[in-house]
Amino acid sequence: MRLVTWNINSVRLRIDLVMQLIDKQKPDVICLQETKTPDEFFPVDAFVGKGFMHYHFTGMKGYNGVAIFSKLPLSAPQIYKRVGKNDCRHISARVDEKFELHNIYIPAGGYEADMASEKFRHKLDFVDELAKWFPKERTAKAPMIAVGDLNIAPLENDVWDHKKMLDVVSHTPIEVEKFTRFYNSIGWVDAIRHFVPEEKKLYSWWSYRAADWDAADKGRRLDHIWVTKGLKPAIKKHQILRDVRGWERPSDHAPVILDLL
Repeated sequence: MRLVTWNINSVRLRIDLVMQLIDKQKPDVICLQETKTPDEFFPVDAFVGKGFMHYHFTGMKGYNGVAIFSKLPLSAPQIYKRVGKNDCRHISARVDEKFELHNIYIPAGGYEADMASEKFRHKLDFVDELAKWFPKERTAKAPMIAVGDLNIAPLENDVWDHKKMLDVVSHTPIEVEKFTRFYNSIGWVDAIRHFVPEEKKLYSWWSYRAADWDAADKGRRLDHIWVTKGLKPAIKKHQILRDVRGWERPSDHAPVILDLL
C-alpha cells in the first residue's frame, strides 16, 4: 500500500498537480492538508475519476481543511474540534479495517514565537491537546497512522540551520518540547526518520520567499508520517518528492510517501 501526505495549499487551485502526482506515483491513499475549500466545492469527481471511490474531508473557505481519499474502503469517519475551534484541522477514518488513519494540520503559529501572540498560543494548545487526547482516547496497541503538516521541525537536522532557527516559529524549544511529548504520548514511530538517520538533513518545505529555493536549500521538515509500534514491521520505503516543489505554481510543501507491506 502506498500512502501520500501533502499540504496542497488550495486543492482547487492545484488540482492538476494532484492529478499529476497520482498518475506518477499511483498511491492507494492520499491525505491532503490546507485544502482551503468548503465541502460543497471540493473537486471530488477528479479523485473518483482516478479510482479513489472512498473519501472523507472537512473544509472551510480560504483556510485550513483536511482530506483523505482512498482506493480502499474507509469506515468510521470522524471530524475533531480541537481547542474549542471548528477549524477543519483533524479527521480520521479506518482504512480497509486494517488501521486507523489520522490526518492532522497543526496551526502554523504565526510569525512571532511569543506567548503574547494568540496564534502561537493556539498552536501550543493544539499540540498539548493532541498529546493528552491520543493516550486517553486510543491505545498504543491499536494499529494507527498519523500524517500531516504538523508545522514543527523537531530535530536539529530537520532545519537548514539549527542555531539560527531556535527563535523561529516551527523550531523553537517550546514547540519541540510539546511536539516531543505528543510523539512520545503513545510511543509513535517516525516512519520517515526510520529510513533516514537523524544526523542527515531532511526537509519537506521550502519558503516561497526564497528567490531560488532549490539553490538556497533553506528547508524545514514540517510534514510527518508516524505509525504505532505494531505497524513498524510493515513500513517498507519512503520518499520526499522534492522535485514536485519545482513544478509550475507549486505548493511550498513537497509530498511525502510511505510504502507499507
